[in-house]
Amino acid sequence: MTGFQLMRRLLFLFLGACFVSVGLEIFLVPNSIIDGGVVGISIIASHLSDVPLGVFLFILNLPFLFLGYKQIGKTFALSTLFAVVIMSIGTTLLHPVKPLTIDPLLAAVFGGIILGIGVGIVIRFGGSLDGTEIVAILVNKKSPFSVGEIVMFINLFILASAGFVFGWDHAMYSLIAYYIAFKMIDVTIEGFDESKSVWIISDEYREIGEAILDRLGRGVTYLNGEGGFTGGEKRVIFCVITRLEEAKLKSIVEELDATAFLAVGNIHDVKGGRFKKKDIH
Repeated sequence: MTGFQLMRRLLFLFLGACFVSVGLEIFLVPNSIIDGGVVGISIIASHLSDVPLGVFLFILNLPFLFLGYKQIGKTFALSTLFAVVIMSIGTTLLHPVKPLTIDPLLAAVFGGIILGIGVGIVIRFGGSLDGTEIVAILVNKKSPFSVGEIVMFINLFILASAGFVFGWDHAMYSLIAYYIAFKMIDVTIEGFDESKSVWIISDEYREIGEAILDRLGRGVTYLNGEGGFTGGEKRVIFCVITRLEEAKLKSIVEELDATAFLAVGNIHDVKGGRFKKKDIH
């Protein structure tokens, strides 16, 4: 990693941790709304003990830093440590600041948005602010449950605990904030310009491929396939488009071969490729 890449990573980790601090101390915590994972546990523990939130955020994340180092690597652990330290300091500095709203619904919505953006930035640049996923990975190896199911179970338990501590109305607001933050994390990591993979099987593969090249401005790859039922040879077209180009591609395929098999899936990240995008027409 070059010096520029390191500075860029640290800058965005710092920015993401600051976003999380603002979401917590300016919106969620003053309105007794929690998030899932270590952050939610820290908010509850801070409320019950009057110990600053930043102290719990740092202490409770330490075991997960060790697990992250063992399971994922040194770079991840150091990136996470840096982000956690900034988040802990940020929440401590912002604690005396007056919240922007005392309306719990507004706090849940905007707090969830800002928190989700911050966590998404940290994840995108190689760190983490919550050890729940690491625990889920370890438990998953010895249980029949998926990582996602384990994370959901842990967070539902934490959010339910908020009902006993802050009241059930605040627990429901916490669920809203958690859902919004979860969605914003995905948007921040994947971006608004979401890419999609396209697989097309058609006897008119050459005409469809050329039309995609010419009219959609996207490169295509022809793959050799074999029909599982007939055993006959098939040619498969593969290409990557944005979600805004999906309707145009479908119309091209429908126009040239209404019986073609078409499958479209989401892609989280796209790199490489030599084809230069041209205008759609």
